[in-house]
Amino acid sequence: MAVHILIYPRLAAGVKGRVFRGLSRFLSSSNVQGRAEPPEELGDSVEQPIFSRSSIGTFFQERPVLNNPFLEDALLQKYLSRHLPTQALGNVGADLAKFGERIVREIDALGRQCDENPPRLQHYDAWGCRVDNILTCPAWARMKEISAEEGLVAAGYERIYGEWSRVYQMSKLYLYSPSAGLYTCPLAMTDGAAKVIESLGVTWPVEKAYRRLTSRDPQQFWTSGQWMTERKGGSDVASGTETLALSQADGTYKLHGFKWFTSATDSDMTLTLGRVVDVHGLTTKGSKGLSLFYAEIRDQQGRLNGIEVQRLKDKLGTRQVPTAELLLDGLPAHRISDEGRGVASIANMLTITRIHNTVAAVAVMRRIIQLAREYATKRFVFGKFLKEHPLHVQTMARMEVETRGAFLLLMKVCQLLGREETGLASNIDLHLLRLLTPVAKLYTGKQAVAIVSEGLECFGGQGYMEDTGLPRMLRDAQVLSIWEGTTNILSLDVLRCLAKSRGQTLEALFTDVKAKLTAASGNQALVPSVTVVDSALCRLGQFVQAAVRRPPSYMELAARDLAYSLARIYIGALLIDHAAWEGASHADIYAAQRWCEQDLCPVFTKDVSSWYNLETPDKDAALVYEGSPLVPQSA
Repeated sequence: MAVHILIYPRLAAGVKGRVFRGLSRFLSSSNVQGRAEPPEELGDSVEQPIFSRSSIGTFFQERPVLNNPFLEDALLQKYLSRHLPTQALGNVGADLAKFGERIVREIDALGRQCDENPPRLQHYDAWGCRVDNILTCPAWARMKEISAEEGLVAAGYERIYGEWSRVYQMSKLYLYSPSAGLYTCPLAMTDGAAKVIESLGVTWPVEKAYRRLTSRDPQQFWTSGQWMTERKGGSDVASGTETLALSQADGTYKLHGFKWFTSATDSDMTLTLGRVVDVHGLTTKGSKGLSLFYAEIRDQQGRLNGIEVQRLKDKLGTRQVPTAELLLDGLPAHRISDEGRGVASIANMLTITRIHNTVAAVAVMRRIIQLAREYATKRFVFGKFLKEHPLHVQTMARMEVETRGAFLLLMKVCQLLGREETGLASNIDLHLLRLLTPVAKLYTGKQAVAIVSEGLECFGGQGYMEDTGLPRMLRDAQVLSIWEGTTNILSLDVLRCLAKSRGQTLEALFTDVKAKLTAASGNQALVPSVTVVDSALCRLGQFVQAAVRRPPSYMELAARDLAYSLARIYIGALLIDHAAWEGASHADIYAAQRWCEQDLCPVFTKDVSSWYNLETPDKDAALVYEGSPLVPQSA
């Protein structure tokens, strides 16, 4: 860089040397014009105006570059190398590498276009006719085509790779999710609908729908909505669903009701719950009155089928996804569950959508780390690159440990799902799938928010600038602890799972963890970590044995910490198991060691500290409502 001195000649001689020495020191600690190496010292012979660039400065930050996310993900590659059959590994690896390149070359830019052009609602056409068109950008439509071409739903149902087909499918979604412009939302609903139809039987009237939901042909591919939430409902669909289903002479139904929150509202079809009205005009209350219905959203002329779109939701994040309030006013539908078996029929859908939620959580954690570590190789501050600052690298290492643990938990759940769908699951596998699905969803949903928030700090002020695209990652991550059940709702679901199975799900987890620890105990580097996880497992057992003799309210207070304990202990076992594999690296061993430095059984720790005694609810209420006129009488 050349600099001229533009000052009076009589001052130049005395100032010139000092100016250049100062500039030299400043520039040597800065990344001038985004170069990857610190600039060289400037000599006194340089002759250019010192203020020639004062209006814009001499430094420009380099943006983080997205490289092929598959080729940069060592853990994903090692996981596949370890677990996939040899005959499948080559094809899967080649496809994921090719897909990773497509993400960089095409998909990531489309995702940004979806971010920048959110959907809008057109209530009326130019001639005053009510049309309720949800208008999305061309990139959103292109995402649908790509989803079909890449088999992002179909791969889970073709089962080309047998029990590993779900691992393959979810690996693609894991790479796709951070660049998808939230198109993963309709894909989750579509996958869930296909799973429900498959479990109920692929027969009329849903045979055509199933073919389209699982098609690789962009012209045939359908996406599905999932319309369960009403004004009174939220997760409590049993008491909150008021939609009425009126039977018709031809055996179909017409639905009347108000859906308060419908995601992917521009889909081609939907599954929804409603209450069948009997011949006396009465319905059955509670979950026993709910049935599951299938409906196509538009008629053959492309007009909405007995639906009015009231408005699009104004959300904190996920603005790319059309989410709407809908009035159902005679929507033609088919009942596809036995009458009164609607809630039971959507159990498989919840499994799928919760796994998709986990995929999105782990994927955004991995993506923010990939960008942050790339940025750390080029951002030059305080005399060296960020990657040379120990505290910065330590922070990223902590993020990495959390992400590795979350990834292995995700892949375990995907593996269990694949085994269940191909008839290869043992009783232990089935119990683990039922227990770990809500555990993985609730734990990774909270992890994602924390990791992405920390990740934004890795970019300094740029992490807060909207036009970098980074803040959107945090806004979108926030929904992951809310969609498909909040953390508390899923913690209570874990309790129901334990109770309904009479403890067999917990016994399955203990058995699997013990087996993994025993297999790894011969690795001396892992012995301390094995001891830590084993000790945490023993403490968990002590807590459960004591808790079953206490009132149900005691376990409810402990539910959240119990779910966290299950997640941390099982993740510890998975990290140890992976680190004990012959193909593991020193980094894999180190990750397991660092994971085991935390409290793996917080439910025991807090139980000892009397967090869950019978006085806790009143004290909690008094604490929360102190100073408020709305103090509960029980407080």
